[in-house]
Amino acid sequence: MDKQYNEDGFIPKHGGYERLITYQKSEIIYDGTYYFAHKYLNKYDRTIDQMIQSARSDKQNIVEASMASGTSKETEIKLTNVARASLEELKKDYEDYIRTRHLTFWDKKHPFYAALTQKHKTPNANYETYRKGIESPDPEVSANVLLSLVNVTSYLLAQQMKTLEKEFLNEGGLRERMVQARIEVRKKQK
Repeated sequence: MDKQYNEDGFIPKHGGYERLITYQKSEIIYDGTYYFAHKYLNKYDRTIDQMIQSARSDKQNIVEASMASGTSKETEIKLTNVARASLEELKKDYEDYIRTRHLTFWDKKHPFYAALTQKHKTPNANYETYRKGIESPDPEVSANVLLSLVNVTSYLLAQQMKTLEKEFLNEGGLRERMVQARIEVRKKQK
């Protein structure tokens, strides 16, 4: 992915989504949601497919946004927002699960909240980092760990969108780079 650009051209470096914390956390969310949905939901429940598709949409839109960024900041921003919207849908599914089963939401007063918050700061976190919580025999633990991951990732995507906005304002888009590149070529030809 690191070679997704032409050093001498106007298309900037793009791709590299595997290094994005939002992608890494989204992959954990997808894998965890797949596990959760099949473990804790009735096999005929349509929510299984909906939750898995929301988690997949989040992850895949981050990939698509990253790859499209070379030629369209607009597409990158839009797809990053679609990823975040997919997470919001998934967030509501986890909240519904917890609420309708009269389980406890882990707020700041909950004894596991602080430890989970610290776990989110683990560098290079992956599924193994969260496996014990996600694959807990207690659905309340699993749902809250995944809900917390969704909340953190949604926040990080919002920050990523702010960064993308600043980059666009400072650097412009492809059309501006194309015009500038053409002007430079004309100057060299004269």
